[in-house]
Amino acid sequence: MNTDGGGLVLVVEHDPAVAELQRRYLAREGFYVEIEPDPARAPAAARRSRPDVVVLDLSASALPADLYRRVTEAARPAPVVAVTGPLDPAIARALGEHRVDRPFGPRVLVAAVAEALRHCAPAETPGPLRAGPLALDPRSRVAVIGDRRVTLTVTEFDLLEFLMGNPGRVYTREQLLDAAWGPGAGAGSRTVDVHVAQLRAKLGERNPIRTVRGVGYVLDA
Repeated sequence: MNTDGGGLVLVVEHDPAVAELQRRYLAREGFYVEIEPDPARAPAAARRSRPDVVVLDLSASALPADLYRRVTEAARPAPVVAVTGPLDPAIARALGEHRVDRPFGPRVLVAAVAEALRHCAPAETPGPLRAGPLALDPRSRVAVIGDRRVTLTVTEFDLLEFLMGNPGRVYTREQLLDAAWGPGAGAGSRTVDVHVAQLRAKLGERNPIRTVRGVGYVLDA
């Protein structure tokens, strides 16, 4: 992630002329810009670049239905500004609050990017989280149990971070879906069970995640 100037913006835009116009306006405001012209490669580009914000054009035809979700997961914790055409209200809500509707001027996009960054900036840098032998550092995204470092996927880390940040509180699968995947992500409750099982397997016998039958999960401090 870029920490100089206005930050790094990944622009996913298939039209070279539009992408160049967006790049120029964002650069004038101090942003560094990387352009990805192929939407199919956007999740990989987000994982590679670790941008501060993603501008994702969803107005082209024949895009994968889950593209927004996959880019959001790959870019997390960076916000995603969705560029869209006319949408059904239910679909629009699923895209979250950072959205720009076509047609728009470049200055509108710059303002949306700046607002997304302001809204998502943490009030303070979180410190390490601990639960028994388990330690999690949100800044470096490193998890250690005992003296063993644990390799987690982006979603596994986000799920564990949420539980560790709220120890002793029982959460339903639906609440955990919203916390780790985002509202309207489209994943089912079974997805939570699968990720919790993967977390438990990686953490081993000392893992602090407990099932509350008929409700969901809780992390024992």
